Amino acid sequence: MGHAGRAVIVGLISDTHGLVRADVHSALAGVDLILHAGDVGGQEILDELRLIAPVRAVRGNTDGVDEPGLENAIDVTIEGVRIHVSHGHEVGRPTPEALAAAYAADLIVYGHTHRQRVDRVDGRLVVNPGAAGARRFDLMPSVARVTIESGAAEVTIVALTT
Repeated sequence: MGHAGRAVIVGLISDTHGLVRADVHSALAGVDLILHAGDVGGQEILDELRLIAPVRAVRGNTDGVDEPGLENAIDVTIEGVRIHVSHGHEVGRPTPEALAAAYAADLIVYGHTHRQRVDRVDGRLVVNPGAAGARRFDLMPSVARVTIESGAAEVTIVALTT
């Protein structure tokens, strides 16, 4: 996924639970790829996200085991940055430390907790973009944008209001 002289921008989304909020389109506008960290809530969610950019998605604990197009985990390298995406529930209680212990990637993306977080564990990024679906647990819905350039990644959380 080389882009000759420009950064690669990856959109991170999780826990849509069958809802794509209107402002997801603007929050992820211009991304090169969307990685969905599970609890998708149906094929129509992935179809709508594909209007923005190509999508890869993992299976969350509420997604069906036979849901087409969902992977158990994603391991991909973009511009020298190794990325692992899983829902997080597979490690029990997903904490940044538990995920960093389980996966060797430079950037670990997870969902499940609905809490947006950007942590560094042993110099590696561990990111939960938050829940993008219906508002639950008094948490602000959100997504994230990752800018990857020259082998380094920077993450920005983007709040969703509509």
